[in-house]
Amino acid sequence: MVEDEGQKNESLKKNQTEISDVDENVDMSVDTDEVVSAVEEQQNDADPLNELISERDQLKDQLLRAMAETENMRRRTEREMQSARKYGHTSFARDLVGAIDNLARAIDVTETGALDEGGSDDALQALRKGIELSWTEIQSIIQKHGIKRIDPVGEKFDYNLHQAMFELPTDDHEPGMVVEVVQHGYVLHERLLRPAMVGVSKAPDSPAKEVDAQA
Repeated sequence: MVEDEGQKNESLKKNQTEISDVDENVDMSVDTDEVVSAVEEQQNDADPLNELISERDQLKDQLLRAMAETENMRRRTEREMQSARKYGHTSFARDLVGAIDNLARAIDVTETGALDEGGSDDALQALRKGIELSWTEIQSIIQKHGIKRIDPVGEKFDYNLHQAMFELPTDDHEPGMVVEVVQHGYVLHERLLRPAMVGVSKAPDSPAKEVDAQA
């Protein structure tokens, strides 16, 4: 029994020596900051509140960016609309200035004394020619830009395009026909710019009504 106990003691001493050698080879130096950081990361990863806060911050950032882009687009659209309202008729104005120049030259004829007693006929003819040319050019320009003159003589009265100024009793036309144009109207494509002011035919009064009116 004594020998067995001696062998056990020697075995214990040997194991303690081996453990001591292992402990000496193990680096026991641990970085405290790294440990704390790792623990906090584990806590953060495991904390659903922190995940919700992080998701909220991301959504808030996305919302702010979207609002900024929308505001920039609104301002850009507003600038484009202002520019369109201000310069949208540039092409029309550019075409019209030529006709205006011709009218100005016709007016200059009257201001330079060309309409004197000796040459009044020629000057008047030149003036009339210049005005006719300007009128023809203006008509061509407005038609080019979708503006059409309403000339409804002989047409059925249309309240969408015409404005009745008076009624004319006549047997030459059916009632409700346009017999005279006081002022021409204009449309821009399908939109009415100004109605034509017209006189409309109506049936003549019967003799019986005239007798009653005289009585």
